[in-house]
Amino acid sequence: MIHDLETLPGTQATGRKSYRPPIVGRDVAASTGHPLATLAAMRILDSGGNAVDAGVAAGMALGVLQPDIVGFTGVAPIILYLAKEKKVISISGLGRWPKRTDADYFRRETNGELPLGVLRTVVPASIDAWVTALAKYGTKTFGETAQAAYDLAERGFPAHALLCQTISDEPTEFSHWPTNAEVFMPKGRPPMVGEVFRQPDLARTIARLIAAEKAAGGSRIAGLEAVRKCFYEGEIAQDILSFYEREGGWLSAEDMRDFHVGIEDAPSTTFGAYQVYSCGAWCQGPVLLEFLNMLENDDLRRLGCNSPDYIHLVTEVMKLGFADREAYFGDPEFVDVPMDVLLSKSYAQERRRAVSMDRAFPDMPPPGHIARLSPHASKAKERPSEDRARDTTYLCVIDKDGNGFSATPSDGYSTTPVIPGLGFAASDRGTQSRVQADHPSTIAPWRRPRLTPNPALALKDGKLAMVFGTPGGDVQCQAMLQFFLNVTTFGMDAQQAIETPRFFTSSFPSSFYPHHSEPGMLRLEHALHHTADALSSRGHRIGIWPALHWRAGGVCGITVEAATNYRSAGADPRRECYAMAW
Repeated sequence: MIHDLETLPGTQATGRKSYRPPIVGRDVAASTGHPLATLAAMRILDSGGNAVDAGVAAGMALGVLQPDIVGFTGVAPIILYLAKEKKVISISGLGRWPKRTDADYFRRETNGELPLGVLRTVVPASIDAWVTALAKYGTKTFGETAQAAYDLAERGFPAHALLCQTISDEPTEFSHWPTNAEVFMPKGRPPMVGEVFRQPDLARTIARLIAAEKAAGGSRIAGLEAVRKCFYEGEIAQDILSFYEREGGWLSAEDMRDFHVGIEDAPSTTFGAYQVYSCGAWCQGPVLLEFLNMLENDDLRRLGCNSPDYIHLVTEVMKLGFADREAYFGDPEFVDVPMDVLLSKSYAQERRRAVSMDRAFPDMPPPGHIARLSPHASKAKERPSEDRARDTTYLCVIDKDGNGFSATPSDGYSTTPVIPGLGFAASDRGTQSRVQADHPSTIAPWRRPRLTPNPALALKDGKLAMVFGTPGGDVQCQAMLQFFLNVTTFGMDAQQAIETPRFFTSSFPSSFYPHHSEPGMLRLEHALHHTADALSSRGHRIGIWPALHWRAGGVCGITVEAATNYRSAGADPRRECYAMAW
């Protein structure tokens, strides 16, 4: 069935049709950044695994299928709903700066620049995140969930359009080191769509982890502990550390041994009948909750989805939220992040009153006032054109028991070297830290960068209502907000909510080094070009993206129908995303 978006309540005429129907299943659903990762999740569910098992399988598969935008050993923030306990928890899945990091090095030796290479490295986190999720909340072994990733690395897969495009767009970045060129351009050029893309070194690494689990014998938990030890203390750790010693990196055996992901309650807020959850302020997730708080009392349906008034209001609210993110967000273990104030309804309405419906903020507005803190003063440089920021991927799963899994794995291999013989680069997420000493996300020993990846989920009447997220760097929370409002305010199904044209502000410092800004810039997907004059008259600088532009994110989402309990899954045609259900 082709859905007409013009007929949806509260929407403006766009002349667009829905490209796909939502995928509806009675028992289980999965939606991820690539069809083969979605298939990996569904096979685990079909074999009796739960949402956690399936999510881990999909996450590891994506680390093979999309190595240009996600590292197999990079970051993997996770948020999950445990149906039996009726509890939401998050797993940080984010590495730390090495303990011997010289916080002044870049200010002293590189004139404040963050050069490419091993000094951007934080402890690789995703292996511990996947193992922790399986050990505490899953039912399958590492080998069972890693099998799809191993097969895809060993046997290869047909190179897909986005993989080929990202490498072709930046061939020098993907061949900066010989080991990277071996992965991404084994024939001396970017891959062509449909060519078999193999990663034999990575396959051998995955095989070593599976072998370590088998050699442990005993219980499933003992096997998972053996996998972790092999990677963080055993033979793979030694290979990683030998490379970093040769290259002059800061990563040490103590860093690897002492690292563990965090498990914590997830921050949340209410929006109408929904309770929306994100990960903590070590990522940008809480800014999504701030957006919702500021918009809660507006009659968005009356404004109409993607009308000039709606786009202007939502854009200005997002600028306010990003101003707070810039001023206050950082690793909560090292900095006082005033979440009690930032997520309060009274604070949100105070911030909302700063929005003028007649005039746009010409730049990022000032942050909100927090009595106990002095906010960081942003000094971002204007960028002359759109950043070529690195990207990520996303996946979500709901199983037959109502458990939900939402994760945003990330870290590509273009800013740091692939380790010889291992087929992966350790996490380069240090690229999201700041060199400035007074910034809340400054570089410091054992501190975590402020992460862009931020999976989310929502409950309604105490039951899981949706899991959702997207890649896209600073686009993520903006695309997630628009998806959520499309479903909850404008009554769209998951697929319609994903396909509806999007808009984005970049009037704030980018999360990626060199953290440039585009004051007043508002980008519209092409279907919204008819709003450009009205928005420009209010002071917005307008940029037009092509229809279904891949930089506008790759949203995946699953909603649960209240009346039937069926799962309705959507996947973004802007990328390689795909959904399945049964």
